[in-house]
Order: sequence, then C-alpha cells, then structure tokens
Amino acid sequence: MSVVLHTEEPVGDLVAHTLAEAGITHAFGVISIHNMPILDAIHRQGRIVFVPARSEAGAINMADAFARVSQGLGVAITSTGTAAGNACGSQVEALTAGSPILHITSQIDTPYMDRDRAAIHDVPRQFDMLKAVSKSVYRIWDARGAVATLQAAMSAALSAPSGPVSLEIPVDVQRMKAPVPAFIPTPAIARVEPSQAALNQLASLVRAAKRPMLWLGGGARGASQEACQLMERGFCVVTSTQGRAIVPETDPRSLGAFNMTPEAQDVFESCDLMIVVGSRLRGNETRNNLLRLGKPLVQIDADASQGGRNYAVDFFLHGDAKMTLAGLLNALPDRLSVDPAFMTQVTQARSKGEVALQATLGPYRAVADAMRQRVFDQALPFVRDVTISNSTFGNRYVLLAEPRLGVHALGGGIGQGAAMALGAAMAAGGKRVVAMIGDGGAQLNLGEFATAVDQNAPIVFVLMNDQAYGVISNIQDAQYEGRRVYCRLTTPDFGLFARSIGLAHERVQHAQDFAAALDRGLSAQGPCMIEIDMNAIGPFAVAFGGPPAGAAGGAR
Repeated sequence: MSVVLHTEEPVGDLVAHTLAEAGITHAFGVISIHNMPILDAIHRQGRIVFVPARSEAGAINMADAFARVSQGLGVAITSTGTAAGNACGSQVEALTAGSPILHITSQIDTPYMDRDRAAIHDVPRQFDMLKAVSKSVYRIWDARGAVATLQAAMSAALSAPSGPVSLEIPVDVQRMKAPVPAFIPTPAIARVEPSQAALNQLASLVRAAKRPMLWLGGGARGASQEACQLMERGFCVVTSTQGRAIVPETDPRSLGAFNMTPEAQDVFESCDLMIVVGSRLRGNETRNNLLRLGKPLVQIDADASQGGRNYAVDFFLHGDAKMTLAGLLNALPDRLSVDPAFMTQVTQARSKGEVALQATLGPYRAVADAMRQRVFDQALPFVRDVTISNSTFGNRYVLLAEPRLGVHALGGGIGQGAAMALGAAMAAGGKRVVAMIGDGGAQLNLGEFATAVDQNAPIVFVLMNDQAYGVISNIQDAQYEGRRVYCRLTTPDFGLFARSIGLAHERVQHAQDFAAALDRGLSAQGPCMIEIDMNAIGPFAVAFGGPPAGAAGGAR
C-alpha cells in the first residue's frame, strides 16, 4: 500500500497517534518538562488512558504487569537522566520476565546530547545505561524518522524473545513537525520458525518414549493450546513458576510448579524424555541446576543463546514455542503409546507435594486455602511481591485459572507488587485483582497505593505484616547463629496511612477471620487493604529460609 503524506504534526502528537493506532489503550509514567509534548498530545487526543505513577520505577512495573495480563504491549513514559535511571531496577524485572514493554524516555536537546555539558537532567551515558537493562535501545534523531523508529521499537519488544525496549526521544525533536502518514501499520511481530528436519527428529524421540514429560516455562505462555493437546496425547507436565497454568493446574497429569520436591525428582528420573519449552531453568527452581532432569533432555527456545546454558542438552531446537509445538503435533499420532503408571506417579507426586507444603503453613493454611479457592474459582489476577507467604504458598499452592493471570516479581526484587497490581488491574477488564505483598516491600513504593486510589482500581491488597524482612530473619537464624541485624523495620500504622489517602482498610489478627475479610474485599468497589497482623497470628509451622540449596532431592 502506498503511503500518502499530507499535514504535519509535532512528533509528540505523532507518537501519541501511532501508539493509539497500534492498539495501546493505557500508558504509565511520570510527567516532566522533557516528556510534556508527548503527554500533552495523549491528553488532547483522548485515545489512551495515561496513569500518573508516583515513581518511574512504579510506572515500569505497571507497564510490565499490564503486558503480562493483557498479553500485549505495555507502555511506560519517563523523563531524562535520573528519571530514566529510576526506571532501571523495574526494567531489570521486565527483562528477566521477558515482558514486552516500550519504555519511552526523553533526552535533552539534540545540540547538547552526549556532550556532558551539564544540561538539566543530562546523563551523558544514558543510552549505555538503558542498553544494560533493555532488549534493545533506539533513539529518534530526526522528526521524519519518528514513526518508523517507534514502529521498530514496538516490533522489537513484541518479537520473541520478547522484552523491554527503550526509546529515547530528545525534547526538541518531540516539538518538531513531520508529515502525518495516511496509513500506520500495526507492529510486525517476528517469530522463529523451526526447521522441519528438527521437528522430525524430535517427533522420532517422542514416538520412542513411554514416559515423556514437558517442562513449561514463561516462554511457552502463548502455546497453551498446543501444550494441552500434547498432554491429551500422553505427555505429563511440570512448570516453572512463570509457566503455571499453561496447562490446567488441576489436571492429574500436571505437577504444576511443585518441581523441587523429592517426589518430583523421582518423576524426573523415571521419565524417558523431557522437553523443556521456553524456560531458562532458573537456579532457584532447579536447586542451582543440581536438580536431575529427565534424559534425553530436549530444549526448545526462541532465543538461541539459551540453548544448553544451564543444562547440557541432548538436542536443542531453535523455534517459537507455539509454532514448534504445533509442528510437533502434526508429526505425531493422535495417541502416543505411553506407560499409564507414569501419570499415576505424577498425580501422587503432586498430591504429596501439596500435603507437605500444607504442613509447613501452620495457621496460615487458612489464608492460603481462602486465596486458593477464590483466586481460581473467580479467575482473578493474582499478583505477588517477594514475601515469605509468596515463596511458600503463593508461587505454587494458590491455583491460577490462566497463565496470564499470574504476576510475580520473577527477578526476586521486593517492593514491586503494589505497582504491578495496578498495571494488572488496568488490563483485567474490570476483574478484581488480589495482590499479596509484604510490609517491607510495601514501603518501597508506598506512593503507588495513592495511585491506586486515584484510579479507583479494583484491587484487594493483602498486606502480610511481620514488621521485618521476615525471610532475612529466618536466614540469619539458620545460617548466622541467630544474629538478626538490619532486618527489623519501623513500620507505619497502615490503618492510619490508608485512611489518610482514602484507602479502605481492615486488619486481621486471627487467621480464621481472613476468608470473610477477603470476601468483603472482593465485593467492595475500588481498592482496599487487608492487613494480616502476622505477629498476632504467630509463625509458620516451618520457617522459610530462602530458596532451596544443596544437592537435588534434598532430605526426604
């Protein structure tokens, strides 16, 4: 199609228009003198909802969660220098999770860029800083290249392996005028097509297997239909935390994310083919790669650099997860000849894993069960920050109805849950979001609770308050002779804080009262906070002391 150029508009207007034409409905950020031309255009055009975050870090977390839940592109808009730097920690999380984010940031006027002239907001090596935390970085040098460069940045973020892409737009370029294209295409998404020869080789391995198993990671989230079909033909399944609910978590052929129990180790050793799809086999889910996985071991990934990185594999297949599994299905019979005892072993391993976990919870079993039932039955987004409660039961026991509904801080950084909840809520189509966060993490992004109030966001914040970095305390007890240093926190009165910003608040001091409080929160309008007084309720039955370490299988 030929492109007809007619009227001219400032680049800020072109950016707002192009984003809207690409289907962007929400953007998150903090207004500044260096991004005003874009944000003023977004306001005037009225096609995108802009959510003013309290920090650039929060804005990126919001865009990240929005991308995960919407299964589309998240957009964050920040300013230059320190503002772009504030965003970097949260962008590391998006990079770890492979979240498709477009981070539009600004630059000082082009005559002064990269020259260390001490202009306001100037960071001479901002491009290098962003490069370290981005899949790729672009800069718009000239007004006439604005739309094409923006299109390229969006395509890069969405193309596998997806990830955050940064785009610098100098403030003087934002004000320059350029012709308005008559037609703006949607971003092109590149996918890695597997070779037919490789598919045929993989199909031969599958046909010979009697106890085949899939390990599904976050990179397989778009291949849910294909993974389920393989399970129907005879595969059993285990998932990473990021790969949860790609196949139904209630299916007896799935271990879910109970991937490091002694029983799971037995399953892996008894399977005669393991295919890892879209997973980095992260250290904290493989006992620092000491977990013994099934053999032969096959890896499928759209990122060729991941092949054999954490485990020596017998066969690496470079390809998009959905396309590769679809191609594999086409090369297989409708039903595989498998050992029915394998499914029984998987079912029993999952059951034993859940029972063992329940025994560690003590009084918090009531909290976990209430969340488990409501989050799954009502198909709610479930957002988790890094807390003891998430590491014990949130990451594997509270069931998810769909893979896109699980949002957690994959990179292990605390304080991101409140902002992520808001991004998830903007993408959830009116469903209420359950967000489990800790008191320590909550204080890192305290202002984003006010953002939730501003947006009247449908969020139930479940605040697990032990007035400490609880997991740090447990590690110090176990490994440092009980020297609890730097982990106790002066914690605000969250009830008073909530009232000061108009956030509904309820404190729970008995675990058995939580289910009713959660029901009240789920039936409320707008955001609310349920504060669980962990000091009043008491400790877990078994102290959680961080990710498992040591030899695979652990103590039986």
